[in-house]
Amino acid sequence: MTTELPTSTPSAEGVDAAGIGRFLDALESLPGTQPHGFVLLRHGKVVAEGWWAPFTPDRLHLLYSLSKTFTSTALGFAVAEGLVGLDDPVVDHFPEFEAEITGPRSRRMRVRDVLAMSSGHLVDMINTAAGTDPGEPVRGFLLHEPESEPGSVFTYNQPATYAVAAIVQKESGQRLLDYLRPRLLDPIGIGRVGWQQYPEGRDMGFSGLHATTRDVARLGQLYLDGGRWGGRQVLPEGWADEVPRKRIDTAPGETEPDWALGYGYQIWISRHGWRMDGAFGQFCLVLPEQDAVLAITEAAEPAQPVLEAVWEHLLPAFSDGPTDGAADAALAERLTRLEVPVPPGAPQPDGDAGAWTGSYRPDAVSEAPFAAVALEQGEDGWALTVDDGAQQARLPVGRRGWSTVERSGGVAPMAVSGGWAGDVLALDLMFLETPHRIELELRRDGHRFRARWVPEPLGFLPDQRALGMAAPPVLG
Repeated sequence: MTTELPTSTPSAEGVDAAGIGRFLDALESLPGTQPHGFVLLRHGKVVAEGWWAPFTPDRLHLLYSLSKTFTSTALGFAVAEGLVGLDDPVVDHFPEFEAEITGPRSRRMRVRDVLAMSSGHLVDMINTAAGTDPGEPVRGFLLHEPESEPGSVFTYNQPATYAVAAIVQKESGQRLLDYLRPRLLDPIGIGRVGWQQYPEGRDMGFSGLHATTRDVARLGQLYLDGGRWGGRQVLPEGWADEVPRKRIDTAPGETEPDWALGYGYQIWISRHGWRMDGAFGQFCLVLPEQDAVLAITEAAEPAQPVLEAVWEHLLPAFSDGPTDGAADAALAERLTRLEVPVPPGAPQPDGDAGAWTGSYRPDAVSEAPFAAVALEQGEDGWALTVDDGAQQARLPVGRRGWSTVERSGGVAPMAVSGGWAGDVLALDLMFLETPHRIELELRRDGHRFRARWVPEPLGFLPDQRALGMAAPPVLG
């Protein structure tokens, strides 16, 4: 059994490299979109992949709700092993508080209902569930009776997936990553990954998984191939067909067309194929008609235009046989020089450099993810110190391109770039394991700073201190 992804050229697998280039053109030009990495497979082979510096192939990336498909995959194993039944009432897996759950709809809620986001609730219950019982959000979830009959209505509901994850971990006696390691991750060649936990010891399930873009592509290819990898049936027989089946209609008034076509077992039905989907454009598109998989990690807000770019530019690039390879070399060369645009600015300030040194205070309109900022000039150049109230990080400033600082203690991996323009020092601070960055401006006059998230992290993460960039994932 092989775990390596074989490679080929676009033309050999019937993909027009110029069409891939047009897709990249569109992706890089979309307002509010910053691509970080992509992997395109056709006929089971990588025909194009690339990462925009400072992102790299081996960098773990927060997948947000794309994590959910890994959770539904774990449930497939648990069902096959007799640990869980899809028609089990959810409450039956939590006998320790079963007597408290008196609402008839809560008691009738089945595993298949929460798996398909059809618990019967009409709003996302994540804040309510965690607020009701911070130590056991499943209890907090079930204590609130659904407004509708389970299985009857779709609502994107984080604690529904959390309940699935909690059941698998409870019945297997292992955290999700430990349960998936011999069953899924090792067999398809996924190395060290991490999952944020809440509470401690329980992988979140609905979000928080950190994996590489290639890892995402591997899962997509496994499902496209019916759960087989290297000649071996890895997924339980039939589960690769069960997960992408439409289980329930999504909101008919949805203005974004690729979110209005139905939902399966922790996946979305798309206009073409189906997809695993995470906030800010973490995508794995599985395209059976094209025998293709596209994995994307990025920061995109909104994300629908990214899918529009795929449909408009990439789909027409697929053909039934080999294509002219004239554009292959140009695409391959382009993929070696991808880079997130560097913010404009000079590497050194004009005039008196000493006027820039010292501490800076947040101005009145700053979102202020930092409590304090300081700038100093030493023999090795300029350095910025940022403090989020719990931790500090020291970052190089004034260098060409992106400067990367790896994880140290609880400080997440970061990259920084930018420069001076008049009395303003403008910097981007990229959190390399996430879709997020902070735009930071220091003003010489008054020694004030202004900071804002781009995009702003979702609030359900356990710890929103800037330098930790939420609780660090627990590797497994």
